[in-house]
Amino acid sequence: MKMILKKTLTVCLPFFLCFSAFAQKDVTPDWSKGVVWYQIFPERFCNGDSSNDPKVSDQNGAYPFDDTSDFQIHPWTSDWYQLQPYEQKNGKDIWYNIQRRRYGGDLQGVIDKLDYLQSLGVNAIYMNPLFWSPSSHKYDALCYHHIDPTFGPDPEGDKRLIETEDPLNSEKWVWTKADLLVLKLIEEVHKRNMHIIFDGVFNHMGVNSFAFRDVEKNQQASRYKDWFVIDSWRDAAKGTTFKYTGWFGVKTLPEFKEDSTGIVAGPKRYIFDATKRWMNPMNKGIAYGIDGWRLDVAFCVGHPFWKDWRKWVKSINPQAYMTAELVYPIEETKPYLEGDEFDATMNYNFAFIVHDFFVQDTTGISVTQFDARLKELRDAFGEGVALNMQNLVDSHDATRIGSAIANADGKRFGDWGEYFGYSQKGTNENYNARKPTSNQLQKQKLIAAFQILYLGSPMIYYGDECGMWGSNDPDCRKPMVWNDKKYEPETNNPDQTKHNRDKVVFNKDLFNWYKKFIYLRNQYQAIKAGNYTTLLTYDAQKVYAFSRKLGNEEVIVVINRGNEAVHFTLPIFIDGNYKDVFTKKTMRQLDIEPMGIVVLSNTLL
Repeated sequence: MKMILKKTLTVCLPFFLCFSAFAQKDVTPDWSKGVVWYQIFPERFCNGDSSNDPKVSDQNGAYPFDDTSDFQIHPWTSDWYQLQPYEQKNGKDIWYNIQRRRYGGDLQGVIDKLDYLQSLGVNAIYMNPLFWSPSSHKYDALCYHHIDPTFGPDPEGDKRLIETEDPLNSEKWVWTKADLLVLKLIEEVHKRNMHIIFDGVFNHMGVNSFAFRDVEKNQQASRYKDWFVIDSWRDAAKGTTFKYTGWFGVKTLPEFKEDSTGIVAGPKRYIFDATKRWMNPMNKGIAYGIDGWRLDVAFCVGHPFWKDWRKWVKSINPQAYMTAELVYPIEETKPYLEGDEFDATMNYNFAFIVHDFFVQDTTGISVTQFDARLKELRDAFGEGVALNMQNLVDSHDATRIGSAIANADGKRFGDWGEYFGYSQKGTNENYNARKPTSNQLQKQKLIAAFQILYLGSPMIYYGDECGMWGSNDPDCRKPMVWNDKKYEPETNNPDQTKHNRDKVVFNKDLFNWYKKFIYLRNQYQAIKAGNYTTLLTYDAQKVYAFSRKLGNEEVIVVINRGNEAVHFTLPIFIDGNYKDVFTKKTMRQLDIEPMGIVVLSNTLL
């Protein structure tokens, strides 16, 4: 199919959509603008030290509340849905047993793989929770001032050491071996000119946390009695039982009490002390600490707390990065991004738009709608925020992008409440949790290229770059696929029936695709920090073109989202100075395959 776009562009010129200056003052960090993020789920990333592997007793207090059945560290390379012999003994189904699995991922494993991340071109790492917790996900913290002992080299020694301290006396908090190893991780990250942020879960703690255990034991005599939302105390004389509020009704996650000033004084002080501990460890200086925070369920904590906490964080490190987990539309997100709370969010709104355009086929939006929604989001919060937004397409709380593509034209990702359950294999047995096809992987390539070349800070969920797939939680949390491991093929369905073999291997072709586009981003300042101008929205053939420009450097991207190849002559204003960034050839005509992309620049680097 042939298209002459010279005339089309002439018609569209008056309607160019530009990323322009904003009135809002920029108070966001400089280093985080346009960086490439990589999200790591620690327990499933790499087992670098088998001597610290968790024991069944380390699960005490975590769903499904079974720390007595047979247990072993789960084989890293095993078929995901296959019940292992130790699991079969308890007679429970796959969904019960997956929650009991521990694969042994740890801090040493992350340290060991930093060179891998650097080779990919990653600039910054977001670590899912590292603090001591009985679950695999670590969102039920026992404390905020110690790293989980099973992530370090001496779990039992760390636990004994922690028992000797007063949690409320931050001046005498001990440094466990796991704590010291995370400082080494920070040091190694910084040596590579990379940054790292921690996950802060400041709405609730775990039911086995030091504070809640004391409340449960001592009731109103506890020095932590005012920390949590207590509905009634245990009182035999009055005939009352101990009742409290858990996050969204989950009793293993007791919520902190809040008043008009935010989280109340006791837990607030503790959170502030723990914050400083990881940002300026041992008072050695901020160079030895983390570079910022990702804040879990930020919408569940009152604005007054976040405003005070931001002041505290910025007083420690003015260039600290603060990003919030929010799954809100633009208007409801704005109060969090006005300069006195967060610098950015995990940009689920970006993911919703990308899914509606790239993932969906017959139910997808047009190029014009895609562009208009991107502009609305791009312009919503100010230039500094836009450059800092973590532009994701999936996460630990969502179906992987490969599986999303394999389930095109289902429910919309933006309908978060419905989509969450729809995209879980355990909830929706009809969801396709099989390996994506080659055509589906080609669509993932196009999505990845757009994500990396778009304005903001692309965030890659571990394993997407090597072809991992999986439906929503827990399937999106499989152990990382590494090139030096031999994996069993996936042949099991959740009910233990069989399907044809899905080969599990590190996809080198896909990895190299991500790598070459990240390389472009790191080479071209126009991609990392330049403005954004829409050049073409051609609905009939699903062709989209945009420009990233900074100073005299310009990069032009042309995407064919359609199912047929397109051929066109370049418009007049793209003169002979524009060359294909990969082939280095001067381009006057373009041929773009279905689900294809061409990147041009007036400057070859």
